[in-house]
Amino acid sequence: MSIHTPLATLRPVAAAGSFHTTVTVAGMDCPHCVRSVTEGINGIAGVCAVHANLESGAVTVLADRVVAEAEIAAAVDEAGYELVSH
Repeated sequence: MSIHTPLATLRPVAAAGSFHTTVTVAGMDCPHCVRSVTEGINGIAGVCAVHANLESGAVTVLADRVVAEAEIAAAVDEAGYELVSH
């Protein structure tokens, strides 16, 4: 079971000025998939780190600004995967 924050919810984290959100990505089934999604999201301006869980499909994005859901969805789509909306 994957527990995540809603796609549009961003919260401050420990580092000053940082925000995070966790989304679910469908279609990742190997380490190469994780790398493709992670690299795509890392290409978004302001993104500091991305962690993807292969088993659950959960992808956590840390950024120094609010990152719009549409930006994440576009990066995931460009990598060849689907952002699962809740």
